[in-house]
Amino acid sequence: MSIIGKIINIIKCKGIRYVLFRANYEIKRKSGLLKLSYPTRINLNKCITLNEWRKNTLSFFFDSREKLDFTKNPKYIISENAERILKGDICYFSKTWFNIGNDYDWVTNPENGYGYDSKKHWVEIEDLNLKNGDIKYVWEKSRFCFLYDIIRYDYHYDLDHSKYIFDSISDWIEKNPLNCGPNYKCSQEISIRILNWTFALYFYKNSSYLNEELFQKILKSIYGQVKHIEKNINFSRICVRNNHAITETLTLYLTSLLFPFLPGSIKRKNKGKKWFEQEIDFQIADDGTFIQDSMNYHRVLIQLLTWGIILADINGERFSKYVYEKALSSVNFLFQCQDEKNGWLPNYGANDGALFFPLNSNDYRDYRPQLDALHQLLTGCKLYTEDFEDKQWYLSCINRNHELSPVQKQYGILKFENSGYFLFREKETLSFIRCGSFNNSKYGRADCLHLDVWYKGENILFDGGSYKYNTELELIEYFNGSESHNTVMLGKYGHMKKGLRFMWHNPPIINQVKAEESKENYIFETTIQSFTYLDLKVLINRKIIKIKDAPYWIIEDSIINKPSEFELRQLWHTNNQNINIETNCSKRIVLGKVSDYYGTFIESSQVEVFTNSNYIITNIFIS
Repeated sequence: MSIIGKIINIIKCKGIRYVLFRANYEIKRKSGLLKLSYPTRINLNKCITLNEWRKNTLSFFFDSREKLDFTKNPKYIISENAERILKGDICYFSKTWFNIGNDYDWVTNPENGYGYDSKKHWVEIEDLNLKNGDIKYVWEKSRFCFLYDIIRYDYHYDLDHSKYIFDSISDWIEKNPLNCGPNYKCSQEISIRILNWTFALYFYKNSSYLNEELFQKILKSIYGQVKHIEKNINFSRICVRNNHAITETLTLYLTSLLFPFLPGSIKRKNKGKKWFEQEIDFQIADDGTFIQDSMNYHRVLIQLLTWGIILADINGERFSKYVYEKALSSVNFLFQCQDEKNGWLPNYGANDGALFFPLNSNDYRDYRPQLDALHQLLTGCKLYTEDFEDKQWYLSCINRNHELSPVQKQYGILKFENSGYFLFREKETLSFIRCGSFNNSKYGRADCLHLDVWYKGENILFDGGSYKYNTELELIEYFNGSESHNTVMLGKYGHMKKGLRFMWHNPPIINQVKAEESKENYIFETTIQSFTYLDLKVLINRKIIKIKDAPYWIIEDSIINKPSEFELRQLWHTNNQNINIETNCSKRIVLGKVSDYYGTFIESSQVEVFTNSNYIITNIFIS
């Protein structure tokens, strides 16, 4: 494809505003003007002393560890994880432990040993170089999410590891000069770090290890990092426009709310609040679905809304009404898509292992603690019969009027048509169908017509997940493409053409969708135009019939205008030994892959129904 052709495709995907902004941004980057905008030194006169701050802190989830008073539960898993961290281990993406030692330099990838230059300006750092490995392995510890394991250990066991926490923060500041190295490459990473440092500052507010010199050092670093976010905010608001923009605008607001003595806080707070509200309104549909079409990133949004709503509320501020309404709609959407037995959701959409504020010991895939905390905040009612620790940290110091009604589990056909999600929910089964328009504001997957099936708490037909954002092309194409989804392909070709980074070209066009029920069945049917990048005018009709009150599904796929040289492939991913897949066509089983946690995958069974004709009917049932 010519350069002009690529530019036209990018304009189609992202819009002219994106292209103009990005072109200007790249000109500034290559000319050195962008680098000049981010100084490596910044002055901050002492604006408050440690004692003044201790006496006049703005309201947080809690005043300090001494004022927290919820039931302590010294479980073994809390001490086990914390002790590993204290010995130099870190759990990456809530799954894989690496021993990186207590003298870690903060810029080395523990997976492959590649070390970034911490003296190099962030503008000059490459973040998608296969030789360097996945930069998220460098960012992970610098998020400081690990400090919650230590904080919970100290609270539940009446211990004090504040020296370890403050030594870690101080060490990071010394080894990561302002605006230098990989840990300044992403403003969202900076935002997460600041919020987590803030949590630690409040919890260990009265620690003897927090002295005047260290306090001023931390404040100066926070100020420099906030200035970076503020300077680069339009990159997220124009070029990215997803959870990055929400995280960064909220951080501008919250840091200015909680540290009002930092220079420029009033203007930053007002801008951050206005932008945050705009992003919530733009990114969350009225039915609660999220622009990124990702369950994991939707949970990130849930946690950010919890922080924002509580901290605004207890400091006497309010967001626009729609922020609260869309927050509850978001809870409702995820709740309806959730397996009732274990709290997991379909591993749908981009999943980078993000869990910013891990305040419980539940599995990473269990969304109940975060959904319950926000639901109780908004409605005053529990969402589940179980109790989860998150709400104890968040809600212990807040009394508010609950203007919104609690959500209820719904059964039958559920339609979230803003983003194209359709559910058949029964007591023992959940059928999750994705058929929505494609929007390049989010991390997309070539996954139209994907069917996810749950039975008695087990994900018997699953999404392959994400694995990694920066890895071998073959793996990126597998996990991002149609191959790892329960959909149809033409030979080796998926629904869309992969573009640069997270871009996709030639998205499917949805002609019609209907979801209805009869006395015996639930029925979903759609017709889409797909594979247009192959210069084909192909129509796909998919009909899914779910037999009521039985683990039985019938899937009919037909292709209009299918060229004879293409094999029609219908894909099913499962590790369940009791699943039966019967079809009118040929069938083969090959090795597939599934990644439940970022950075890891295991082999799975990929059942392929195939034919040279244009029609497949498949019966799937559990024996």
